[in-house]
Amino acid sequence: MTTAKNTIVETNSDNVETFSLLWLDAEVNTKEENKHAQKRLRSIINHLIIFHDQNECQQYIVSSSEQDRLVLIISGRLSKELIPHIHHLRQISAVYIYCWNKQAYKHWAKQFNK
Repeated sequence: MTTAKNTIVETNSDNVETFSLLWLDAEVNTKEENKHAQKRLRSIINHLIIFHDQNECQQYIVSSSEQDRLVLIISGRLSKELIPHIHHLRQISAVYIYCWNKQAYKHWAKQFNK
């Protein structure tokens, strides 16, 4: 009688998707339009991680593997504080600044390639 061995693979999370979507905004769960956007995003990608605290988000990004592919949505207010510290990391694939005042960040964001 032959038995099959189970192979155990250790990972940091149960995510099997190609990308993880991170959303950093202190008010992400307080506005109805943000809640609606979260619902729509979850219909596209299951691995959406919400952060209210910049330090927690930065720690998550830095501790992620270089093989991870992270897409960051960030509030305009927090973008100038965090993006200069993480834009160079390989695991960051793209950054989207979520802000109604698009012109306030358009020129500033050009200095970053992601």
